[in-house]
Amino acid sequence: MGEEALPSIEVATKLAHALNVSLDYLVGTTDVNIDQSMLNQLLTLQQLPDEDREHIQYAIDALVQHAKNRMAYKK
Repeated sequence: MGEEALPSIEVATKLAHALNVSLDYLVGTTDVNIDQSMLNQLLTLQQLPDEDREHIQYAIDALVQHAKNRMAYKK
């Protein structure tokens, strides 16, 4: 059985910062659960040029707002 590799606190902090999550989330001590496919899409989005990323985020913001509005009217 191989040994588990654990990052240093510095590496873990940089990783959490890069993913824009807390260290608690990174080590699994939080109740927040992010869908892996969503996380993969976000990581892909981060690698795009700024202009493309801004356009995609604008479209996502509009779609999320539309979904929130629909939910508000259903109540």
